[in-house]
Amino acid sequence: MVSSWAEDELVMISALEHFSYCPRQCALIHVENVYDENLYTLRGNRAHERVHDEVESETQEGVRIERGMPLFSERLGLVGRSDVVEFGPGDAPLPVEYKVGPRRENRHDDLQLCAQGLCLEEMFGREVRSGAVFHYSSRRRREVEFTEELREATERTVGRVREMVLASWVPPPVADARCPKCSLLDACLPFALAGMDAPSRLARLFDPDSPEL
Repeated sequence: MVSSWAEDELVMISALEHFSYCPRQCALIHVENVYDENLYTLRGNRAHERVHDEVESETQEGVRIERGMPLFSERLGLVGRSDVVEFGPGDAPLPVEYKVGPRRENRHDDLQLCAQGLCLEEMFGREVRSGAVFHYSSRRRREVEFTEELREATERTVGRVREMVLASWVPPPVADARCPKCSLLDACLPFALAGMDAPSRLARLFDPDSPEL
């Protein structure tokens, strides 16, 4: 397929979750190409590996299950890969995202899942009204309805991620409760840099005698 989007204009579906959780985290990964592992990312990666280690396609109780399906939306300039897409008899495709952790409402996951649904709608020419998030810790599934509000929020996020990446903009650190569990804590230096103006942040980053570095 020939895309009308330049390669640097395409947005990864995974970037939507990163941006929703923390725009700076998203920029470090998708602008600066920084990615580190910690306990939480290792658990998440292992959960996804278990899904993709299984056979790519199978049928269970009349439902065809496709794993690792490439996804794209030419309209939105979105690309990515699914964990699982289910095809029931005569039904529209249903994306299923696998996550570590207990079953709970999570706006970041919902945006990522909805983006998959928008891709599948375009790819198969059928309305995709919902998807599901499977939580490994609780072994429970949470259904997510793709409401108009969620669809609009997803499309807005795609545009914001694209603008940030094309501008090569890295937002300032937030230095809040999200930071200690983030795998990019050492690269981000949120508590060392928060509250400083831009020149001060740059000076601290490039000062070899800085105690925070």
